[in-house]
Amino acid sequence: MAPGGPRVRLRQPWLKVHALLALPVVLIVVITVVDLRLPWDIHLGPALVIAPALTPSFAGPRATAGVGALAVAAQFLIGVHRGGLATTNHMVQLITLVILVVLTVVYSALRERRQALLAQVRTVAEAAQHVLMWPLPEQIGPLRIASLYLAAEDEAQIGGDLYAATVSDGSVRLLIGDVRGKGLPAIGEAALLLGSFRESAHRRIPLAELATRLDQSVTRYAADLESPEEEGERFATALLLDIPERGPVTMTSCGHPPPLLLSPGHVVTVPSLHPAPPLGVHAAAEHTLDVFSFEPGDTLLLYTDGVMEARDEHHRFYPLADRVARWTEDSPEALMHHLRRDLLAHAGGRLGDDAALIAVHRTPVERRRHHGRGEMARHG
Repeated sequence: MAPGGPRVRLRQPWLKVHALLALPVVLIVVITVVDLRLPWDIHLGPALVIAPALTPSFAGPRATAGVGALAVAAQFLIGVHRGGLATTNHMVQLITLVILVVLTVVYSALRERRQALLAQVRTVAEAAQHVLMWPLPEQIGPLRIASLYLAAEDEAQIGGDLYAATVSDGSVRLLIGDVRGKGLPAIGEAALLLGSFRESAHRRIPLAELATRLDQSVTRYAADLESPEEEGERFATALLLDIPERGPVTMTSCGHPPPLLLSPGHVVTVPSLHPAPPLGVHAAAEHTLDVFSFEPGDTLLLYTDGVMEARDEHHRFYPLADRVARWTEDSPEALMHHLRRDLLAHAGGRLGDDAALIAVHRTPVERRRHHGRGEMARHG
């Protein structure tokens, strides 16, 4: 870092505010000079209120009060020059301006207090969201990983969609899921599912048994918290995968959409999937294991239904398989970049549901780097 770098960054907002303050000050000076030069029957003094009214948009209550005092002083000067303050017209203008300035300063103070409170709440929410949704490592052995999360609720970084990864004995276990609901109200169930997965996945229990344990956790949660009106409405879809350093991938689905396998040459295939019911619907459900090949150079794309169900202005769903066929040879990071831009463009800049994606790329032997396990240990 260059010397003095942080100090320069701290001074930039201060300089910006003071540069903007020149606008209302210049406005007051111009209105005052023009008013003093106009005929006696034309009055521009009431326009002075524009200056303090503009100031709260970029400055706080102190700056607003300063600009307001300057406007009142200008109005006083105009009144004296126009025949004295004893005239009813000038007294009314001056008193009205003082009242408007006071109201503007009060508004600015309330606005600044609300912004400070909002910033504090946002900081706490972001911290809680980061604690809940741990970032995935960029590389684990031969696997390069990138993820994307788009929350439907404004100012949220997480909602009803979730993902997590653990590593043990050279094999990576991935979870991607979607609890019923969206935005912040769904975070409780997402936290339950993530906690249960992290606790059970490290024990290297069979994948089908892991799905059963997650199913039981969601069922218990629903039994404890759901009201009679919500009976049967608390559930979650999930896709569990076991990806070894070499060899095929094993997965089981609990009502979740199948992944896409991207191969060089713009080839996109959908691995065979035999899904069980969503978690929390039928705790005694059997979970079938599906196995498919995952070769070096391939990319596995996991996603939630918020991606598939994104609609454009003509109510057409997002054609995920067709779009990703363009980027089968891109890196996971580039793929996430393309999908973010393309998905938001398709949906008009705003999604109707939370959306999550994970891209897992198996690098060729000559490009493998073995430095991911320690990083994953810090996250998982």
